[in-house]
Amino acid sequence: MTPSALTLPDFRLLRPLGRGDTSQVSLAQDPSGREVALKLPLPHTLAVHEAAERFGNEVRLTLRLRHPHLVRGYAGVPFGPGAFLALEYYPDGTLSEVLSQRGSALSPRGRLQILADLASALTFLHGLGAVHQDVKPQNVYVAGGRAALGDLGSAYFATQGSKVSGSPYYMAPEIYHGEASSGASDVYSLAITAYELLTGARPFGGRSYEELMVAHLTRFPTPLAHTCPDLPRPLTRLIEQAFAKGAQDRPPAAELRRALLLSLGEPPEEEAPLAPAGPDPAEARPTGRHTPKPEPAATPPAAESAPSGRRWNPFKRRHGR
Repeated sequence: MTPSALTLPDFRLLRPLGRGDTSQVSLAQDPSGREVALKLPLPHTLAVHEAAERFGNEVRLTLRLRHPHLVRGYAGVPFGPGAFLALEYYPDGTLSEVLSQRGSALSPRGRLQILADLASALTFLHGLGAVHQDVKPQNVYVAGGRAALGDLGSAYFATQGSKVSGSPYYMAPEIYHGEASSGASDVYSLAITAYELLTGARPFGGRSYEELMVAHLTRFPTPLAHTCPDLPRPLTRLIEQAFAKGAQDRPPAAELRRALLLSLGEPPEEEAPLAPAGPDPAEARPTGRHTPKPEPAATPPAAESAPSGRRWNPFKRRHGR
């Protein structure tokens, strides 16, 4: 049986790994005996048009895109009652979990390695004309000191267009303005993630959505040269440049990747252009959440990503985030 022919009953559930607002993830075993992270949409996700489209988009893109620092998808069904996504299993969990549980155990070099892996993944995506839209520690998966970017539900190809999405703590200023996201928006989110990983604290906070928005629009974090004096100065300057309020003033992901690799003493070779598995997604017929459809009658429950057309307030449900 080929991976593409697998269905949900072909997997044996072992134990729960986590549950979010739209899906639950379990450790499972595929027919070959390989352990995978099996992601299943919750019933209300399938019942709400936009949430179901987002899950389908994640399945479609995860199975098509291949890169060492993107979470690999093994099999999946995008829509319907048998929808699922079988993913590579990362025993260390998400970067968010690593930071909260044993962040002090991460060496300075280990933190830079994780950031270099993320910059490599974004360089690959942006080279294909894709935008992730939701770069944050909760969507970064770690194993053996290396990292992979996952959760492609909000990702899109610029040639197809997409609804604006993001997570308020990590969103670029232009997203708060309701403007279209871009590779530069991902770079800003990577800078927020880098600051949190390197200093142990988010650069911006607030007691309400409005306070958080003002912080992103008007403030700059304490310079990394003060908080992390041991970092190479060219690298800290580049990360600080990625906090620019104007998207056009931020460095590309490839430049960040190069600086991070140099700081690790590794040769910054050009990112190899790996082809997607299957048809070129940028040329494929728009499917899933990119297909124009009538607006749903109901809206999905509050989630980590901000729905299009209105400002999402994360403080209504998650005061501790």
